[in-house]
Amino acid sequence: MSTFRELDPFTMLSPVPAVMVSCCDTAELAKPNIITIAWVGTVNSDPPMVSISVQKRRYSYDMIVNSGEFVVNLVGAKQCMAMDYCGVKSGRDCDKWADCHLTPVPAKGMARTPAIAECPGYLACKVRHTIELGSHVMFIGEAVGCGVQETLFDEDGSMHLERAELVTKAHGVYQKATDVLGFFGYSVARPDVLKRRMATYKRKK
Repeated sequence: MSTFRELDPFTMLSPVPAVMVSCCDTAELAKPNIITIAWVGTVNSDPPMVSISVQKRRYSYDMIVNSGEFVVNLVGAKQCMAMDYCGVKSGRDCDKWADCHLTPVPAKGMARTPAIAECPGYLACKVRHTIELGSHVMFIGEAVGCGVQETLFDEDGSMHLERAELVTKAHGVYQKATDVLGFFGYSVARPDVLKRRMATYKRKK
């Protein structure tokens, strides 16, 4: 029988999504920035809402406060190094877009904030609530726009985000989320449905 080692409480939840959040201030000549965030999650489905938690000292914090918007960009394996760079470098000191060869593109519903063209998909969010928690401030945003790369759809319209090899973070280590173990309801699916659905996840990228 296994036993648990008791530890002091810490942010053990793992793995968590690792994303690049783009933002832009409202000043006329303001340039958009990118911040890497792992404290992100879905908090509501109708309307669709997500949360991100940002420290006040971060360069992007005031941009999000002033503009009231941000874009959550999903990160695939191909963007992992860029994501890491955007997490260790500050936009105060460099142009992350140029350094990482990333391309800003218009995001639906955003006044100024772009999405990242190279990423598998994005959620464009308007800030609806701001909550001070302690080390971080949580922004709860309503998704007012969404985009997913055409290459992640089959001819029948089914979406396959697993093909993007989305990146997760587990205590400082990046990992790919690729292997499909099942789908919602697969534990009670008929054998023919289970076989047909699972076959779609084994197709080549």
